[in-house]
Amino acid sequence: MHYDEAMAPFLQISNLSVHFGTTCAVKGINLTLEEGEVLGLVGESGSGKSATALAIPGLLPPTATVNGQISFLGRDLLGLASGQLRSLRGSQIAMIFQEPMTALNPVLTIGSQIAEAVQAHSSHWSRHESSRKTIEALEAVGIPDAARRYNDFPHQLSGGQRQRVLIAMALINKPRLLIADEPTTALDVTVQAQILDLLRALQIEHKLSMLFISHDLAVVGQVASRVAVMRAGEIVEQGPCAQLLTHPEHEYTKSLLAAVPTMRSDRSQPLARIRPQS
Repeated sequence: MHYDEAMAPFLQISNLSVHFGTTCAVKGINLTLEEGEVLGLVGESGSGKSATALAIPGLLPPTATVNGQISFLGRDLLGLASGQLRSLRGSQIAMIFQEPMTALNPVLTIGSQIAEAVQAHSSHWSRHESSRKTIEALEAVGIPDAARRYNDFPHQLSGGQRQRVLIAMALINKPRLLIADEPTTALDVTVQAQILDLLRALQIEHKLSMLFISHDLAVVGQVASRVAVMRAGEIVEQGPCAQLLTHPEHEYTKSLLAAVPTMRSDRSQPLARIRPQS
């Protein structure tokens, strides 16, 4: 089947459910992502955001049971063999994880890890060509003195630099879809802003489609054009980002916004509490 932009969305998730034993983490959700769009997926921890994200490239553990349909470029990802999925990961679909220190191998240099991602999808590249491409990728994400840092190990980099390495690794093969799963959670506010600026710039430059996942509506508001709010495995509200942030309709969305401190927050009063998920 060939992908027809006029007939089908770039990415369409239909009636997706994810079970871990008797626990239902995702409950029949529906989402679409158009080419070149940034969709924010927001919710508190345990709402099913990461399970949804990991289901797209087939990275859920064997204990998970997945039902529904995930259509990407006209292909049902849930119907693909494991080898077909592996060929899509990195080349067409890439993912950035929230904790770079655990996502990177501590005993391998950052350069060798990025070069490995190149070789996995471009075996015709020589070792010298892979190294050159890796250094260019490090430079593109703002790693200073990239040629020298190529031989550094993850522990020799700051948290922000490690996250930049993961971004370079994700984008080096020019994927069509980027899934960013809480990419700024482990970073301080200043570095978080730098990473968000970098992701925005790279998304525009490479015309990326992006699924940006976070528990923080304020962060998502800086990146996404459209937002879906997830609670207890369900999508409770979605719409244009500006509209949802200023005129939320669902009580859960309102409570998420009210729980975020702002310059106008009354410091004599406690922040709003979010009721436990049922």
